[in-house]
Amino acid sequence: MAAGETVIEYVGEIISMAEAQRRHPHDPSNPEHTFYFHIDDARVIDGLYGGNASRWINHSCRPNCEPVEIKGRVFIKTRRQVWRGEELTFNYGLVSDEPMTDALKAKYTCRCGAKRCKGTMLA
Repeated sequence: MAAGETVIEYVGEIISMAEAQRRHPHDPSNPEHTFYFHIDDARVIDGLYGGNASRWINHSCRPNCEPVEIKGRVFIKTRRQVWRGEELTFNYGLVSDEPMTDALKAKYTCRCGAKRCKGTMLA
């Protein structure tokens, strides 16, 4: 795929931030894992409900894709040429209201293997 191509739309149930907080965690045994994608301060896409394969795209500190929001919809687009068989990734850029401590970073450990991996999926 050439750079700039749309790969897939990130879809799911569109819910309020309050509803996302009420539903969290989807899996109490793994509370850091969700299929939430924040559209803005008020709305979240919950890919667990009505989602598609986009919810399985992994994080990378050196991604080949990026999410692009257009009128409240999120599309995953290629950042560069992506070759057949290459895993699709984007930088999750997770945010937290908690102080950025080593313990918090460890909760969201990155194992992408990039040369300049930050070691965390947090922004």
